[in-house]
Amino acid sequence: MKFGVSSYSFSKYIMSTKCDYFKICDIAKEIGYDGIEFINLDNKNFGITDDPIKTAREIREYCAKIGLDVIAYTVGANFLSPDIEGEMARIKGCVDVAAELGAPLMRHDVCYSLPADPMYSWREAIVDMKDRINEISEYAKAKGIRTCSENHGYIFQAPERVEALIRAVNNPNYGWLCDMGNFLCSDSDPVKAVTLAARYTIHVHAKDFLYKDGSLPRPDGFFGTAGGNHIRGTVLGHGVVPVAQCVKILAAAGYDKYVSVEFEGMEDNIAALKAGFNYLKNNC
Repeated sequence: MKFGVSSYSFSKYIMSTKCDYFKICDIAKEIGYDGIEFINLDNKNFGITDDPIKTAREIREYCAKIGLDVIAYTVGANFLSPDIEGEMARIKGCVDVAAELGAPLMRHDVCYSLPADPMYSWREAIVDMKDRINEISEYAKAKGIRTCSENHGYIFQAPERVEALIRAVNNPNYGWLCDMGNFLCSDSDPVKAVTLAARYTIHVHAKDFLYKDGSLPRPDGFFGTAGGNHIRGTVLGHGVVPVAQCVKILAAAGYDKYVSVEFEGMEDNIAALKAGFNYLKNNC
């Protein structure tokens, strides 16, 4: 396997230094990462002021120059949007950015909430979304890009829900971005969840969390899980997620591609990414 890092992991550093994406590419390379993935190249908070297509081209050329792989492109998406035609067009535009970036994968969300109808559940959402997700994946396939969705957000975070979604879409070009840490957000056991996800996994995020039982007061910096427990992002190897065990489960299932660090903790940004890389290199 190779080890990568998400541009999202540099959020604190970017916000504090106002640096551009080229700087974080340099830092990722210096630390030792083999590749980097990017999120939302139209986000002004991350130093993007020009057209995202132009930005993607410049990043692709720079990464090639310094010998850093572009792993993936990550975007938001809502396949239950009331303006679904506009949303589909926007997501296809994101695929175009991914193609210009030279990313072999594009990860997209599927929805952020469900309609207010009490009879409408995540199962109905799958029925409504599956053909739309398939359409995007086919559009991406024509450009040499695979699409995937992550166990992310409170609607499609539990492993059995993501599996049901992927099986309903039923497209070999569409798979699972397995985020081993995010399973804690749905109070799922990461080892059992990764074991389930492994057969569908086409990309991996390595993430760790600190954990406090919901019977205790919520500490500053923590957020709530679906079951009312408390978690906070932290350095790989410092939390409760069995990261190395999860990577070994994926490897045993035949996964041999990138494991990408996604850090969202309170610790020093660059020190955390150095420690995360060393943890993966020494234990995975």
